[in-house]
Amino acid sequence: MNLNVLHVIATPRFDESAALQHLAQRFMGPLVARCAEKGVELVPENVSLYESKPPFVSNEFIGGAWRPAMEPGYTPTRNEEIALNFSRNNAPLLAKADIVVLTTPIWLGSCPAILKAWLDQVMIPGDLFEMTAEGIQPKHHIREVVLLVSSREVYKEGDPRDGLSPMLRAAFLTIGVDNVRIAWADGQDNARADKDDRLDLAGEAAEEIAEEIVDEL
Repeated sequence: MNLNVLHVIATPRFDESAALQHLAQRFMGPLVARCAEKGVELVPENVSLYESKPPFVSNEFIGGAWRPAMEPGYTPTRNEEIALNFSRNNAPLLAKADIVVLTTPIWLGSCPAILKAWLDQVMIPGDLFEMTAEGIQPKHHIREVVLLVSSREVYKEGDPRDGLSPMLRAAFLTIGVDNVRIAWADGQDNARADKDDRLDLAGEAAEEIAEEIVDEL
């Protein structure tokens, strides 16, 4: 069997010195190894949002993406068709993914605007879901979402400053995905003496999630 993994990188700092690259490597390494052990063919797809920037929603995008679903028979204008270019190249990647991995920092209590822009562009009717009288009917293959997160501040479970994980959980819940797991490297302020220890603990959590994903197939 195949395991399609879409890895969306929503950080401008993804190099050898970055906590998020370390966290992503700690996740992907065991995922590759466990897939090999289980005879699962891993099919990864990496998308760096700072290399392929999603546009913000426009009136033309709304007309092209949503109006045909709400008004059967509506034909998008040429400008509305043009506004769908990013979505048409990226929404199918999300629809065919079994596992979605979002690698992101938390800024000002939430995700970078570029990640929200990507969600707005790809979570549209078509390959991902269709609109029916009963509501949204999923057409995707997504089993679960993995959040690999870093922050300078230290967060506790259910922290009111965390606007990132509730927003992402809510976004994926709209398309019927309620399985979201998190490996969070908090306390990544250079002034903290335990910075590396916290990153290592988050790395262990990422490894455990990766192994469990394959074991649960």
